[in-house]
Amino acid sequence: MLTEFKHTLRRLRGQVIGWSIGLALYGLMMVSFYDTVAHLEGFQDLIARYPKEMLAFFGNLMQINTPTGYLDTYYFIYMDLIVGIFAISASANLLVGDEERGILDLVLAHPVGRGALFWGRWLGLVAAITAILLMGWLSWLIPSGNTEMGLSWVEFLRPFLPLFAVLALFGALALLLSMLVPAGRIASMLSGALLVGNFLVLGLANLNPDLKSIVRYTPLYYYQGGNAVGGLNWDWLGGLLGATAAFGLLAWGLFQRRDIRVGGERSWRLPLPGGRRRKS
Repeated sequence: MLTEFKHTLRRLRGQVIGWSIGLALYGLMMVSFYDTVAHLEGFQDLIARYPKEMLAFFGNLMQINTPTGYLDTYYFIYMDLIVGIFAISASANLLVGDEERGILDLVLAHPVGRGALFWGRWLGLVAAITAILLMGWLSWLIPSGNTEMGLSWVEFLRPFLPLFAVLALFGALALLLSMLVPAGRIASMLSGALLVGNFLVLGLANLNPDLKSIVRYTPLYYYQGGNAVGGLNWDWLGGLLGATAAFGLLAWGLFQRRDIRVGGERSWRLPLPGGRRRKS
């Protein structure tokens, strides 16, 4: 398992470096703007003139000149979507990608168990996500000493924990779907659509109270974002991590019983004219 863990980190190192640099540069830029936004005269009046639908959709715009509101509005409110691109894509192709290239059967021909292969790669991906978020955290923490944000390293760290939980959850969902659908690209597309759809429905629920009963059953409803600066909701965090573990265990069980393909993608078993079915 340790070998697969190291192998996964080596394979993802380019993506980890690229995403880490991107998040670090963005964090450094936004930290440098905080004092300007916090002391901008008439800023609250300007925000109040925005359409009420926009204020309701994003939820925390009136607090944008406070550290919590600033972090939430300019970073955490959409960082789950941005870094989610990496988490979902990497997870969906974590095992199936090698299978479609005709490599996975050769790997399993070596003395490595399926459990060690699965968990080694999954833990490697989790470590990659952690490394990216760690760089994002440092990009806020280090330069914040020259600003008036006044947050401790713990307060900066708290919002990154729910963000990690959401990314791990949708990554585990993508991994599970990759065991169920014909191709990794389809698993990635479906997981990404669910993440974006969840984001949109959550915002629309602030406009339409009828949606409140629906969003309670979605993961992003329990994502605190920048509001976690003031304290973590451990029940919500535990629920997200528990769902991640459940998806991971289901994916592992399916992988244990999976017939490994020599190469290429499967196709949907759809009925064709004449009573024939498309071969997989």
